[in-house]
Amino acid sequence: MAAPQRQSAALEIYLPDEAATAALAQRLAPLARRGDVIALYGDLGSGKTSFARAFVNALPRPGGGATEEEVPSPTFTLAQVYERAPAPVWHFDLYRVTRAAEIYELGFEEALAEGIALIEWPERLGGLLPPERLAIRFAFAGGGAARRATLDGGGTWPARLRSLQERDPALGETHA
Repeated sequence: MAAPQRQSAALEIYLPDEAATAALAQRLAPLARRGDVIALYGDLGSGKTSFARAFVNALPRPGGGATEEEVPSPTFTLAQVYERAPAPVWHFDLYRVTRAAEIYELGFEEALAEGIALIEWPERLGGLLPPERLAIRFAFAGGGAARRATLDGGGTWPARLRSLQERDPALGETHA
């Protein structure tokens, strides 16, 4: 009997501007659950922090209140935590991390157990990156502010991405 294969469905989305990147984050944020890891790949300036900013601000604060909050890139602090529902959002920027094990000093285990982890430069984690994650790869698409985002997930993410596309078919094409 053959071993089960990892179920995956990639979703490619054209993002003509930063507002489209924010709209994507706002659509994905309600699908996030405690324990989720969202790995944000891409070159400098490709939209990772813009996505993270919109994602955090799309989720409600526990107990209500305004959700809009400044979400700077944690390039120097390496990690920032935002109290949100359904779980705290941990925003990691690993650009300056030189050893994967440094992530534990930033609260990585707590983020995995109790929060939603948004990770910029996840390739710095090597084997520490959980396989059941949503990977979003941002790439420049032509000139100006246009980008292309490729979303690919393990675990329950393929089903969540399908439900997202079913609600909004204009998001992109699904590739097996």
